[in-house]
Amino acid sequence: MSKPLSILFVSSEVVPFAKTGGLADVSGALPQMIREMGHDIRIIMPKFAAVSDRRFKIHDIKRLTDMPIKVGEKSILGSVKSSFLTNIKTKVQVYFLANDELYNRADLYVDPKTKDGWPDNDERFIFFCRGVIETILRLGWKPDILHLNDWQTGLIAALLKTEYAKEPLFKNTKIIFTVHNAAYQGVFPKESFDKTGLPPSAFKMDGLEFHGQANFLKAGLMYSDVITTVSETYAKEVRTSEEFGFGLEGVFKKRAKHTVGLLNGMDTSIWHPATDTMIPKQYSHEDLSGKVENKKALCEHFKLPFNETIPVIGIVSRLVDQKGFDLIQEQIAGILGENLQLVILGTGEQRYEEFFVKTAKKHPKKLGVHIGFDENLAHLIEAGSDMFLMPSKYEPCGLNQMYSLQYGTLPIVRATGGLADTVVDLDEKPKSGNGFVFTQYSAAELLKTIKRSLAAFKNKTTWTAAMQRAMKSDFSWSSSANRYIELYKSLFKKK
Repeated sequence: MSKPLSILFVSSEVVPFAKTGGLADVSGALPQMIREMGHDIRIIMPKFAAVSDRRFKIHDIKRLTDMPIKVGEKSILGSVKSSFLTNIKTKVQVYFLANDELYNRADLYVDPKTKDGWPDNDERFIFFCRGVIETILRLGWKPDILHLNDWQTGLIAALLKTEYAKEPLFKNTKIIFTVHNAAYQGVFPKESFDKTGLPPSAFKMDGLEFHGQANFLKAGLMYSDVITTVSETYAKEVRTSEEFGFGLEGVFKKRAKHTVGLLNGMDTSIWHPATDTMIPKQYSHEDLSGKVENKKALCEHFKLPFNETIPVIGIVSRLVDQKGFDLIQEQIAGILGENLQLVILGTGEQRYEEFFVKTAKKHPKKLGVHIGFDENLAHLIEAGSDMFLMPSKYEPCGLNQMYSLQYGTLPIVRATGGLADTVVDLDEKPKSGNGFVFTQYSAAELLKTIKRSLAAFKNKTTWTAAMQRAMKSDFSWSSSANRYIELYKSLFKKK
């Protein structure tokens, strides 16, 4: 297929409009890069409270006002509004499906008071999925590709393959479903399935049924033409065990031939040490002199004594088990017993927040902790640290290890998901290594790997070569977008 493609990119969150995690970053960056390559890509998302009409210059689309959308026995009115995602080179149209009762709330998915998902999340995303289809039909615009993302969009695939199977507009439309994190599945009681309007035959093992409940992620997995995950290794992991597949490993295994791992990219217009305006001193792989200035500023920020020869290990993360904080906590005495300094930025489980704040008070010259999030500080940690620690239990893609490589901050990671696909162990491969990797998820292995990195840091020649090699890596979105375009086009070559 040589002509430009028409693509509708469907996501529940998109930067800069609304964000809870990496899905929003992908949804903001990938469509812009695809548009830059000459394809007609548009985005659709719910109009959450965070999406400001004034700030984003959002306007009504008159012919898409007060559309009746069926949710169970109810008919709920939805209206579509529009704006644009713009950068220097591109302009991507964004549609917002609006209904104040469903979306005008303090959080995208979770009630801040109870910390649980909104009790009507099933209806909110049944409405969204049906609303997306209704929008396409009313626009009369024929997308070659419907690119769906995560459980919030999974029902669209099931609806198109059942209720709308004979709709002429969708005759040749291909469905791609991207899984950003299989831990989040949108599982609801059987009554929620009845609200979808799907035929009863879809509530089966080869459909949405999941231990007697309705699983919206499974809908996307079973009814899409192709599944993608956000790294090659994660595509293999989700079909190997419950640790990664969260009960859907059998479904991933069944659909293995239709699953592709495509690594996410990173936004190099924001994350690049040569152009980063959030750091005290810019630098590049050709001139690394600025890195030590950033290290000095980082130590000053955390009130740690600065010594160029003592390595600083940085962490920017959610403080949760998934990110390996159980290992760090278990081994903290051993880590701080080494000749290093550790800085942590993040929020998460209260027990971890309290533990690290308390530990920092005991070791003020070794450990700096900032509970919260601070974009400028995140950039300073990437630029000023010598190593970056990501000992994740599982990591579908991960972006911080890519940022770290870009900034010549060698990552220390566990070999899982995107970490395994981007970081090469320096001891194993001295000529191509760009970090330090361990396989077994244990506190002992974590400490052993940190010690290996400290030993390597002493050899300035090999360390500098590894830094420069890391900084030349290409994890830009243009590389990832090219692979998505190839995948889109390949769907039209198959008989």
